[in-house]
Amino acid sequence: MTDTPASRPAGFRHAEIGVGGEEQTRVLAGMLDLQARQPAVVRLREWALARLAPEPGETVVDVGSGVGEVVVRLARAVGPTGRAVGVEPNPALRAIADERASAEGAASATFVDGVAGDLPFDDGSVDAVTCERVLQHLDDPEGAVREMARVLRPGGRVVLLDSDWATSVMHPGDQDVVARYQAATWAGFANPFSGRRLRSQLRAAGFDVDPDIGSAALVLPDEALRGGMIGAGGPGAVASGAVTRDELDTLLADISAAVDSGEAFVSVTMFAAVGRKPA
Repeated sequence: MTDTPASRPAGFRHAEIGVGGEEQTRVLAGMLDLQARQPAVVRLREWALARLAPEPGETVVDVGSGVGEVVVRLARAVGPTGRAVGVEPNPALRAIADERASAEGAASATFVDGVAGDLPFDDGSVDAVTCERVLQHLDDPEGAVREMARVLRPGGRVVLLDSDWATSVMHPGDQDVVARYQAATWAGFANPFSGRRLRSQLRAAGFDVDPDIGSAALVLPDEALRGGMIGAGGPGAVASGAVTRDELDTLLADISAAVDSGEAFVSVTMFAAVGRKPA
């Protein structure tokens, strides 16, 4: 599961699953695929997986697995004697993930229904957990991290990756309008400043926390900006009174012109933290 710097299409929160039918699935899968190709996401995932260090024969879990790209990579690492399990509440995304894992020959990859706050695993039955950009959508992220601690064996590892929306940048545009517009879009997230809280949430759940913190700035490519990701948050921002219709139209026109000239810049910083369950 994931996000975009100024919009959040229906479907990433549990109550929104299925509200847009096949079109929702197409948009969500396309967004996940687009972001997975971005250098910042590639770098931070490499950082996270290197520290998770899945080994042959282990049971590893990706919480909020989306279309399954990370699970396929985990499956390769644990091999035929291990298990790589994606937990994903959206059945349409699970179906895509199943199909893609089969096409990749990832026999140890499986996808199950479940939510971060109630994982379908026994106590101490999992060796490693990863969770990417899910906590920002949860009303109780602390409870989800405690649930990860429950299912991990002593000595097990967890890597959390999430965005912090206070780091978002949008250029060009009147910066007063941009600030009001961004604040309005943040309101659509249950936990918009998740990135800065990862370490404290891990400690509160009883993990030993590695001192190093991974980070990468996700810069949206022009194709995403042309696709309307920025404007998707507009109606809500206008309805809330954060910006006027004229202010929104001017902002979107400025960004559109900047895309055409190669000067647009829209980003959000992602962070990653590693926890280890005491043996």
